Amino acid sequence: MLKNNKTFAGIWLATVLAFLYLPIIVLAFYSFTSSPIIGSVRGFSLKNYVTLFTTPDIRNMIIGTLVLALIVSLISTVLGTLGAIGTFYGSKKLRTGVELANQIPIVNADVVTGFSICILLIVLLGSTKDTFLPLVIGLVSLCTPFVYLSVMPRLVQLDPHLYEAALDLGCTPNMALRKVVLVELVPGILSGFMTSVTLTLDDYFITTYTKPAAFDTISTYVVNATKGAQTQVKTALWALSTVFFIVVLISIIAMNLNARRAAKIREEELR
Repeated sequence: MLKNNKTFAGIWLATVLAFLYLPIIVLAFYSFTSSPIIGSVRGFSLKNYVTLFTTPDIRNMIIGTLVLALIVSLISTVLGTLGAIGTFYGSKKLRTGVELANQIPIVNADVVTGFSICILLIVLLGSTKDTFLPLVIGLVSLCTPFVYLSVMPRLVQLDPHLYEAALDLGCTPNMALRKVVLVELVPGILSGFMTSVTLTLDDYFITTYTKPAAFDTISTYVVNATKGAQTQVKTALWALSTVFFIVVLISIIAMNLNARRAAKIREEELR
């Protein structure tokens, strides 16, 4: 009976993984072919990758999106981390209220957030046509709650006496925060930062309603490209998806290896 359950669990896990990763593998495969459509296999080719890195519009779009993702992620990481620390060491009522407010942007539809920020800033600024302010504010409001959720579990696991011990040993509050608390929160902060980068690259609705007219991120560019008839651009986006998947895969493997190495070092120190 136990063996049958393990077999069923293995089959179920393999099926789930196939649904998750098989489409990505197929897309990556076709990005290395000269086929203009998926389903018709032609010869091996790097044409899509050449187009990806040599087409000025695509290259400028990627650079602009990465710069935007970096700015938004840095702001969101600072706000989310400070918010988590403040509420954790604050009163119970404050923490309950902040956690409730933090859940709203996560559950709320992106289209509502995008519309709301666009309308609000139009009322305040008069026009948001040529400014990146609504876009940055909208994406920061999307990403910050996820940073908060990444940092808070690390705070819960943190020994509450470490901060007080640092103060007793002569640290100022700022020094204890920087050298004790923040050091312990690094994995959660990095996780929140990477999540913010991913959300910024992926978001479509908030970006659509808040971006300047002449600016495109990867998400808006992909949607517009799939509506047009530029086959060469579409197939180049297959290559872009593959590059991002490989980068994310390498980053996750590196982070896991680093975490295991750190765990081994701690075990050796305890011995």
